[in-house]
Amino acid sequence: MKPQARALVGAILSAVSLTAVLPQSASAEELADVSTAFRWLGKNDRVVIEAYDDPKVVGVTCYVSRARTGGVKGTVGLAEDKSEASIACRQVAPSLQFKDKLPVQEDVFSERMSILFKRLHVVRVVDARRNTLVYLTYSDKLIDGSPMNAVTAVPVSPATPIPVK
Repeated sequence: MKPQARALVGAILSAVSLTAVLPQSASAEELADVSTAFRWLGKNDRVVIEAYDDPKVVGVTCYVSRARTGGVKGTVGLAEDKSEASIACRQVAPSLQFKDKLPVQEDVFSERMSILFKRLHVVRVVDARRNTLVYLTYSDKLIDGSPMNAVTAVPVSPATPIPVK
């Protein structure tokens, strides 16, 4: 094997092992999908709706809709999904419970959107002054990320102050 090919294989293996150890704090539950483009081979292109329960705030669920690329590459997990995503987080329990003190900003969830370097993130930001949890979704890429993002907020009852680190 040529030295350049060895270096490329080494870089790819390093990247794959790096993406395998990135944190995933919450897991997604796919609720539904709609087909957006027909593909002769493999799955159709689609928009999926996923639910993410905040692992540190019992009673908050975030709903994220985003594009999933189909075709042969999409079916085997080699396609790169588009960067656009929409988010809506809601209180889904009578009251919120905090499992631990919350940092002012924390990645709640991260999932890969391509074979190597692109990820979707859901970040929780604590707005202590307004006693509100703000959730942001965006995607990043090793070389050039996307400025496309979406934000939502969940107000917390004044009787329940948010425990901040």
